Amino acid sequence: MSRLLFWAGAATLAWTLVVFPAVVLLRGVFLRRPHREGPITPRVTIIVSAHNEVASIGAKLESLLALDYPSEQVEIVVASDGSDDGTNDLVATFADRGVRLLPLDRVGKAAALNTAVGQASGDILVFSDANSLFAADALRALVAPFADPEVGGVAGDQRYLPSDGMVGERSYWSFDRIMKTYESQAGHVISATGAIYAIRRSLFQPVPGDVTDDFVISTGVIEQGHRLVFAPSAVAFEPVSAASDVEFGRKVRIATRGFRSVLARRALLDPRIHGFYSLQLFSHKVLRRLMAIPLLAIALATAMLWHRGGIYQLAGLAQAGFYGLAGLGIALGDRPAGRHPLLSLPAFFTIVNWAALLAAVNVLRGRRIERWEPARPSSPEGRDEVVR
Repeated sequence: MSRLLFWAGAATLAWTLVVFPAVVLLRGVFLRRPHREGPITPRVTIIVSAHNEVASIGAKLESLLALDYPSEQVEIVVASDGSDDGTNDLVATFADRGVRLLPLDRVGKAAALNTAVGQASGDILVFSDANSLFAADALRALVAPFADPEVGGVAGDQRYLPSDGMVGERSYWSFDRIMKTYESQAGHVISATGAIYAIRRSLFQPVPGDVTDDFVISTGVIEQGHRLVFAPSAVAFEPVSAASDVEFGRKVRIATRGFRSVLARRALLDPRIHGFYSLQLFSHKVLRRLMAIPLLAIALATAMLWHRGGIYQLAGLAQAGFYGLAGLGIALGDRPAGRHPLLSLPAFFTIVNWAALLAAVNVLRGRRIERWEPARPSSPEGRDEVVR
């Protein structure tokens, strides 16, 4: 039984971390499915949901107003979700430059987005976080794939601003960028990131309150029979996350909503309808988020099989070394030594999987997270959120 536990856990990790990414890369190389792009400039509504974002909303709007795109074809809407820190007053100063403020009561991000979409005039809806800064050519690159009628949604590229933030966070998004490129080449990216993405207005479906809105909105186009592709030239920049207790809470919140998002889109897990995409979704959004379970199984089995020597003792020593480095990386935190990849990568891996395990417990307990509060650090190197 112990050996079965060990090898089942090892096989699950091997598939999730090595085999599945390799399959995606090979599929993107040999089973290419190109989509058409063109220099189109459709009517676009850019929607930003904000709650107490006075520290970042000004720079955000300036980046949107500086976009290389016909201004008469752009509508900018800020849905202020019960902001009481001066966000509304600051956004109102942009009114003479065409920015629309929707001052809402505290209704939650999903309801704010739904309200904003209901008042949008664009054929293409662009969604973005309040702290994401668009590159000047980002919008043109984002809408270009809509020249193909099969394309229903486009995921942009989230990149981090230069800082001394967590190396692990940067490394994850670099790997995610590679995966999106090859996924898109053969069919669909799994989902979009909230920093920058767009869908056809006709494909928008109201967002439930307890899910990750960017996932549910973007995957909705796939469920309706359209493609979700990646535009690597559509770039939005964000500050890197801070290494803190608040950041860990943010990861738990995101993972909890992520699990509920997959439940909301569980029809996409049927390979009879959605083919390889179903395997992508299951491997990336279910198995990867539940990696803590096979990791714990391997640790338990290794302890029980230590007396058998050989590979089990090597596995035990490898785990001890890895988690020792992770613990050291977590303990050192934001100190220079803690940012070294030898420590920061194991620390990030461990933190993310621990957060995902707690998120799975939240889902099993029926806990729902529908509202958030942004909490800003004293330096510009991070962005944290806490749930209330």
